[in-house]
Amino acid sequence: MDNEIKPAEVANDVVVSMEYTLTVDGAIVDSSDEDGPLEFLQGHGNIISGLEKALYGMKTGENKRVVVGPAEGYGDYDPKAVMDVPRREFPREIPLKPGVELEVTDQDGDTQFARIVSVGKDEVKLDFNHPLAGKTLHFEITIGDLRIASSEELAHGHVHAHGHGHSHGDDEEEDFYLDDADEEDLDEDEDLLYEDIEDDDYYDEDEFDDEDED
Repeated sequence: MDNEIKPAEVANDVVVSMEYTLTVDGAIVDSSDEDGPLEFLQGHGNIISGLEKALYGMKTGENKRVVVGPAEGYGDYDPKAVMDVPRREFPREIPLKPGVELEVTDQDGDTQFARIVSVGKDEVKLDFNHPLAGKTLHFEITIGDLRIASSEELAHGHVHAHGHGHSHGDDEEEDFYLDDADEEDLDEDEDLLYEDIEDDDYYDEDEFDDEDED
């Protein structure tokens, strides 16, 4: 089978298994130590562009330090990407406290992530900037394994689970609408769909993903 052939180096359409440690402002914010190596399809925008560019030509077992600035990471911090939402719009099961993350989907199906910044008596302030926006990212990476992607993976543009490592997947969450959200500081003109994602833990493996998967 084609996918049993081992590529010689990282190249487009190669599935990469990578161990990593991410340091920001002198503190480790993410690592593969907990969940195992990250798997992704090279050349398909599964990870941020600055890191993806640095991997080309690397071989199995090779390690490297990579520094990625905001332009090729998660962009600059945008103070306009902050909005106030009436507190009454949040269901009771959503914990309203700083650090809680919400997945936001508009009626076109486009997904964004927001983080609760502060909670007032009548409004909740949401920040739509990526938690690493404006940050310089310091990676220590090691290429663990390389393989040829399957035809299905190439068609979908991302890795399918093979029983080892971890890759970005779809989590089941309960959806709800915030009908009267004040979105004047954003470019969204439609109702937003919110899901409760994480509580006080928004540096995880999915934060390397540059775009959503099928």
